[in-house]
Amino acid sequence: MDNNKKEFKPYIPADKVVPEFTVTALLIGILLAIVFGAANAYLGLLVGMTVSASIPAAVISMGIIRVILRKDSILENNMVQTIGSAGESVAAGAIFTLPALFLWAEEGKIAFPSILSIALIALFGGTLGVCFMVPLRQALIVEEHGTLPFPEGTACAEVLLAGEEGGSKAGTVFAGLGIAAVYKFLADGMQLFPSEIGHAFKNYSGAQVGMQVLPALGGVGYICGPKISSYMFAGGTLSWFVLMPMIALFGGDATIFPASVTVNELLVDGPSALWANYIKYIGAGAVATGGIISLIKSLPLIVRTFKQAIGSMKKNAGSSKQLRTEQDLPFPLLIGVSLVIAVLIWILPIFPVNLIGALIIVVFGFFFATVSSRMVGLIGSSNNPVSGMTIATLLFATVILKVTGTTGLTGMVGAISIGGIICIVAAIAGDASQDLKTGFIVGATPSKQQIGEIIGVVASSAAIGFVLYLLNEAWGYGTEKIPAAQATMMKMLVEGIMNEELPWAMILIGVFVAIVVEILKMPVMPFAVGMYLPFSLSAGIMAGGIVRIFVEKKKGTEAEKKARTDRGLLFTSGMIAGEGIIGILLAVFAVVKIDSKIILPFHLPQVGSLVLYIALLVLLYVVCMKADKEK
Repeated sequence: MDNNKKEFKPYIPADKVVPEFTVTALLIGILLAIVFGAANAYLGLLVGMTVSASIPAAVISMGIIRVILRKDSILENNMVQTIGSAGESVAAGAIFTLPALFLWAEEGKIAFPSILSIALIALFGGTLGVCFMVPLRQALIVEEHGTLPFPEGTACAEVLLAGEEGGSKAGTVFAGLGIAAVYKFLADGMQLFPSEIGHAFKNYSGAQVGMQVLPALGGVGYICGPKISSYMFAGGTLSWFVLMPMIALFGGDATIFPASVTVNELLVDGPSALWANYIKYIGAGAVATGGIISLIKSLPLIVRTFKQAIGSMKKNAGSSKQLRTEQDLPFPLLIGVSLVIAVLIWILPIFPVNLIGALIIVVFGFFFATVSSRMVGLIGSSNNPVSGMTIATLLFATVILKVTGTTGLTGMVGAISIGGIICIVAAIAGDASQDLKTGFIVGATPSKQQIGEIIGVVASSAAIGFVLYLLNEAWGYGTEKIPAAQATMMKMLVEGIMNEELPWAMILIGVFVAIVVEILKMPVMPFAVGMYLPFSLSAGIMAGGIVRIFVEKKKGTEAEKKARTDRGLLFTSGMIAGEGIIGILLAVFAVVKIDSKIILPFHLPQVGSLVLYIALLVLLYVVCMKADKEK
């Protein structure tokens, strides 16, 4: 490891100073942080996962700075992706927890959370995530260079280093964005064709086949790849073609808690009523178990990383770093900021958290920041078990708050607030470590990147509350439009511990399904999320995974195969951003009551939707193959 450290020379040498922390980079980065934060919030609430914004932010930056502004600075582009990607991570942390507060408010149990309280949860969590990750940089990024791959961080550095291709790569992202935006607006805005197609079986009561034919789902499927997509599809198949028909077959005239009417009465509204009343709880048990299993399997890695980080901090304490590429934010400043945030969480009335709750946040925050930073270095941000860390925090926090006398709604809101901050801490720590890895390779100044990360956190924290309010006002959380899978599940867990009112039989079914899946050596989390989400979502994602199979099966050299895959990743990143942006726009239209005025008087049948979705997927394949011609 030391040899790697001594031999490695960054692209921009340490003794060379080039434009980096500029007004241009800050403005573009802040704009992208807000845009990608909003788009990922919509995506995450829809499908239960977000995608990394680093690479699309980098290529958009190169398109603007290099092609339009005629400037040439790799470190400016790196600063843009550092700031921009923070928005995606803040959104990921917020949407996995905070919609639970909206759900309680809709039930009349509490007041709606204020924009300020949401912003402070995001700001405190994001800032702590950066502060806790900085001391780990030396141990995880510098000393383990060549050992920990940091997939997204390394890939982003490759994109930046291939700067002469920046224009065409940015064009690919914008093409995907534009096509998806038009497609989404025609489908859900003007309602030219239905965005979901489906068919319920008369002789197989409780089952329903269907697919949401939307660009973001195809994009997620392509990015995740065929394996992850197939695991989600398998989970959806189990729920919609095994569990729901069994409930319909054996339930009949029975009234099964938590529903207040018989199974046959529920089926009058279609099979989706069974999903809303029963499968959500079974899926929640599976998702919670999947998160805990991921955490348990990571324990040896967690302990090793924690020891290594503490040792690195002791070794570097008091040392004066001269090289530009070795300058981190001062350690005393990081401690001071962390302590101030902990005290503010304790004393501010916005947070119904006592001193013990504030201490839980600091201790769990640093612990899971360490875990998250190491995990993304090893397996990438997409596989980082942030949900599992948040579940563990929620379970521990809820029990502690209940034992110490903070019970009822106050305790539940306190537990979600703690979980929300920890979730954002873990998400931002993972994002910051990927960004700092990119910076390490290209020769950025770490302290400037760390400040940039905090700026991205501030910008996206200011916007995320408005986005959450907008989406809830337009469609409501926990609906088929935006299921908010993780947040709904975490709400149920907190309620169950505080009030002891959960349908434990159904949750335990999900728990043991997850255990069986783990025994079969399948990844539990994607399977469990597939169980939880409507089948139509998993089917749409699987379609994108199938395109990835065809792209990867095409013969060619390794360089050609990589070029095809990468071009598809850029195009699908644009597709996801494009649909997310239009999704936010349509939410605005729904809130101001002009959504009905843009609906066309004629509509294509379901077969038209299927044809258009297949055409979109064929276009994705053609875009990937275009990389061969460019070679």
